[in-house]
Amino acid sequence: MNRTIKDYLLIGLKGMGMGAADVVPGVSGGTIAFITGIYQELIDSIKSINLSSLKLLFSGKLKAFWQAVNGNFLLALVFGIGISVLSLAKGLKYLLDHQPILIWSFFFGLIIASAIYVARDIKKWKIGTFISLLVGASIAYAITIITPAEAHTGYGFVFLSGSIAICAMILPGISGSFILVLLGMYKFILGAISAFNLPVIGVFLAGAAIGIVIFSNILSWLLKRYYDLTIALLSGFMIGSLNKVWPWKEVLETFTDRHGEIKPLVEQNVLPWKYEAITGLPSEIVFAILLAIFGFGLIFILEGVSKKIKI
Repeated sequence: MNRTIKDYLLIGLKGMGMGAADVVPGVSGGTIAFITGIYQELIDSIKSINLSSLKLLFSGKLKAFWQAVNGNFLLALVFGIGISVLSLAKGLKYLLDHQPILIWSFFFGLIIASAIYVARDIKKWKIGTFISLLVGASIAYAITIITPAEAHTGYGFVFLSGSIAICAMILPGISGSFILVLLGMYKFILGAISAFNLPVIGVFLAGAAIGIVIFSNILSWLLKRYYDLTIALLSGFMIGSLNKVWPWKEVLETFTDRHGEIKPLVEQNVLPWKYEAITGLPSEIVFAILLAIFGFGLIFILEGVSKKIKI
């Protein structure tokens, strides 16, 4: 495919959108790729990094390797993702620490809109499709009620976290950041990125690189043979995950981490006014609702913009 510099700049912008989505545990980079029309090319390009293309690389045929893996496309996309992740990580960490209700409300709106958007791509609704949707929602809900683990900062677990999270990051529906929340690694990885901790970032990226190559082949096979069922399952995952990102929570049990900080261990969702009565903290209902609406609308704004920008 012949592309101009302008085309690759637009791909970079789409990558920035994916990076912004991957930083927040509310919507996946895969969803943004899906919305902006580059999802299939992304999966095919990642899948092309296989034994055949690596053989070209190690035999010194760099140009042939680059063409085989759609290198210009991947480079522009990864560059955009990197800019977003590095620029947003520190600010988002601050907001999660100081304005959690408002940020989680925004994420809540993003997830609802993403579920609707992805489900719209299902061509035929059958009994099996509905069952797949319910199964996805049930699995995601079950995951959300699992008590998040405390962060394990050893390199082995960092590598494993990267390989698992990246699988979610390329799915149109599941947030890789959300998986990191469940693994107890979200704030640790976010802190490593904001502090530019190269050893941790490097190990995490190594795990991600291996995980994404393996998983892209599995995902491509599922989408080609069971497209509607797979998309319904992903939509269900998003619906079920809403339990986790509900902004108002009562802390039932806490624990002290290895750094001496007291953190929530077991939480339950409560209504905004009950949250205020329990904690004595403002529930910020109006601002939270407005941000949820904005998050909801943002997905469809991106859809409208992407229709006007064709590559």
